[in-house]
Amino acid sequence: MRLFALDATREFGERMAAALGVDLDAHEERVFEDGEHKARPLVSVRDRDCYVVQSLHAGPDDPASEKLVRLLFFAATLRDHGARRVTAVIPYMAYARKDRRTKPRDPVTSRYAAQLIEAAGIDAVVTLETHNVAAWDNAFRIPAVHLVPHDLFAEPARAFAGDAPLAVVSPDPGGVKRAQLLREHLEAKLGREIGSAWLEKRRSAGVVSGSQLAGDVAGAAAILIDDIVSTGGTMVRAAETLKEAGATRVAAFAAHGLFIDGARPLFESPHIERVAVTDTVPLFRLDAAAAERVETIPAAPLFADAVRRLHAGGSISELLAR
Repeated sequence: MRLFALDATREFGERMAAALGVDLDAHEERVFEDGEHKARPLVSVRDRDCYVVQSLHAGPDDPASEKLVRLLFFAATLRDHGARRVTAVIPYMAYARKDRRTKPRDPVTSRYAAQLIEAAGIDAVVTLETHNVAAWDNAFRIPAVHLVPHDLFAEPARAFAGDAPLAVVSPDPGGVKRAQLLREHLEAKLGREIGSAWLEKRRSAGVVSGSQLAGDVAGAAAILIDDIVSTGGTMVRAAETLKEAGATRVAAFAAHGLFIDGARPLFESPHIERVAVTDTVPLFRLDAAAAERVETIPAAPLFADAVRRLHAGGSISELLAR
C-alpha cells in the first residue's frame, strides 16, 4: 500500500496513517510563479495500490476547484507511473449538493465531478456523508464508498441526552432518511427507544421558509442531524421550533462543518446547547470563542478502517452499516 496526503489535507492524512499504523508516503508539490503547479510521488508506485487523501472543502488557501484539480493531476501521475490501483479518499466531497436540476438549464455538478474523477484514472472513491446518497451512487461508474457517521455520533449523542428521552430530528424533509438511519443505529447502540421528527423547509432564490413540525419532541433532548452546517441558519430555525414544541434541549450534529460567513447566529442561539461535527473540514473560519463551542469528532479512524478493508479485499458492508 502507498498512502499519500496532499498538502492541503496533510493533517487529516497523518491521523489516518496513525490509525493504520503506517507512515504517509513522500511526495512533492510545487507551485510556479504563474500559479501553475505540479505534484509527484517521491517513492515508486509501480504495481502498488495507492490511496490519495484530499478533502475538497474551499479554503483556507485554495478553492475547492483547485483542490479537485490537484487531486486529479496527482492521481493521473500515479497511473502514468504504473500504480496498479488508485483510490481517492475524499473526506469532504465538493460539488455534491448540486445533484439535480431545480431550475431551467441547471447543471448537475455532482455528476460532472464524478466524470472528471473517472477520467483521471481513479479506480474507486471513498467519502463521508454526501448530500444525497442515491445521487452519489448514480453519478459514478467506479466503486464509490459512502461512509456514514452514525457510530461516530453514538457516544456524543448518549452523553448529550443522559437519561432523558432522546429524539433524532431532520431539519428538512430531504434529510428524513438520514435521521431515520441514525435513529435506528442509536437505538441498537444505546439499547433504548428513540423518538423521531422532521421539519418543513422550502428554499427558493435563497429564501428559506416553512416551520411545520411532524413528530413529537415534548420532554425530549433533540438532536438535529444534517450532512453539512454552512451558515447554520437551518439549524437555528429548527431549534427554535423544537423548543416551542417542548424539547428540553437541542444539539446540532453534522458530518461536515463549513461554518461560512454568517454562521455566528448558530453560536449565539440560546436554543442550541451543543454543535458537533467531524474533522473532515478544519475549523479555520471560526474564531477561538466559536471553535470552543464545537465538539470535533475524529473521522480519520473511520476512513482508515475503510482503507484497511479495501486494501485487504475484505467486506466493506459491515463498515457501511455502522
